[in-house]
Amino acid sequence: MNRKMATCEGSEARSVLSRVPPLLTDLYQFTMAYAYWRADRHNEPAVFELFFRDNPFGGGFSLFAGLSDCLLFLQNFAFSDDDVEYLRSVLPADTDAAFFSYLKELDCSAVSVSAVPEGSVVFARVPLLEVSGPLAVVQLLETSLLCLVNYASLVCSNAARFRLAAGPRRRLLEMGLRRAQGPDGGLTASRYTYIGGFDLTSNALAGRLFGIPVAGTMAHSYVTSFSSLEEVWPQTLVPCGGAGSVDFICLVKGWLGRVCQILGSKTSLVREGELAAFLSYAIAYPQNFLPVIDSYSVSCSGLLCFCAVALALCELQYQPLGVRLDSGDLCRQSLEVRRVFKECSKQFSVPQFESLIIVGTNSISEQSLAELSKKENEIDVVGVGTHLVTCTSQPSLGCVYKLTEVRGRPRMKMSEDPEKSTLPGRKSVYRLLDADGHPQMDLICLSEEAAPEAGVSLTCFPLGLNKTLQTVTPAQVTSLRLDVFTCGQITFPLNSASESRERAQISLQSLHPLHKRLQEPQDYTVSSAHQ
Repeated sequence: MNRKMATCEGSEARSVLSRVPPLLTDLYQFTMAYAYWRADRHNEPAVFELFFRDNPFGGGFSLFAGLSDCLLFLQNFAFSDDDVEYLRSVLPADTDAAFFSYLKELDCSAVSVSAVPEGSVVFARVPLLEVSGPLAVVQLLETSLLCLVNYASLVCSNAARFRLAAGPRRRLLEMGLRRAQGPDGGLTASRYTYIGGFDLTSNALAGRLFGIPVAGTMAHSYVTSFSSLEEVWPQTLVPCGGAGSVDFICLVKGWLGRVCQILGSKTSLVREGELAAFLSYAIAYPQNFLPVIDSYSVSCSGLLCFCAVALALCELQYQPLGVRLDSGDLCRQSLEVRRVFKECSKQFSVPQFESLIIVGTNSISEQSLAELSKKENEIDVVGVGTHLVTCTSQPSLGCVYKLTEVRGRPRMKMSEDPEKSTLPGRKSVYRLLDADGHPQMDLICLSEEAAPEAGVSLTCFPLGLNKTLQTVTPAQVTSLRLDVFTCGQITFPLNSASESRERAQISLQSLHPLHKRLQEPQDYTVSSAHQ
């Protein structure tokens, strides 16, 4: 492990501890724990499982995320003296004082967890986590585990859908921190949208904690803060790898005239403040010049100013990066910007202009990104904020945490709503693959039942209403869950964000295209073994 990775993992652990102390739960978890304790049932062996009932966004799949945070939370689960004193003040006055002594000694040393690896494609009703241990302890874990998995998996799945809409070539930048539901929502979104398929984040803290590549240059406020070339200081720039300073303003003015001449544009329409802003930024960051060019008019000012400054940088042996478009018809504007770049490259013999990138940002949604991908355009990077991190079309994944066994006896929730009934008992979960390696079915069996075998047909009962028995012969069989936490210790390597991202992409690639369709995907079958 290199030093940077170790630093990221240490920072991540500290982040989880500060964000998710054991007191971050619902009060009724403590009242139930007390009732178990009073009845001397608190140490009875119990099993809970965590799952969701419907695939999000009307889609055909989800991505499981949040496991690393869950494991770090479990490993460090302990109540401080201050926590216990607070609970003493809010629980009923007749709560036995000995219960608070019990809480002070509580940890997860008797808890074990099996789970689907983080970044895996998962489906509705499949148990993602199985948590076993003393009844009172595993009950106390419910809300915290749901909190850690629900949003992480939802926003990760949303990011995967944006990636599918964008296609594999175009790079995606997450920039939703300012629109997220609070600081923790923003930080969580940055981590799990990266796992879901985004390439970059604007969130500096996420870059530090999770090792995610960060990006960003300037906002409209920077551009509009300038009004005159007199505000540019310093006014000179040293050539890359050279000596002596060059009057950069004079150099750029010369290029501006030449650019306007070949494009038939009027220098009188160029906004002096915009030119000053670009000049000042280029002098500060000559190797990182990527301005937003639509603060006033792209065609009459912003694009011309960029080309003049970028050509001057090229003359001094620097490589400008490109431009950002943040309003209007992004596809149409990107085509015009690319045309101008090519014309400048041709007329001025500047090949660097062939590799300039165009970034598009403007309240991008999944639908608008899908539509953009169908149109002719020259956008290389898309920045997405609000609709990504707030999961506009679905606010919650709806994960639940249900009791399935106590003292070795199966437990089942019955409901007037059949969809909310649960399957009792401890379970094993298998993924059945077809001859092409595509997942064709997830099979839920009782833990004591024999595992399905490749090449051997089996009869199963699809979950959900109005489903009939099916017979399937898998080409391959894999066990979906792994032992990740045993008797208080993490037994599965904690994955970095990049490792979970790689697993997510591999898992998505294995999924049949019919299940990945953004609209009207084919239903994926989740079944229970037929006795």
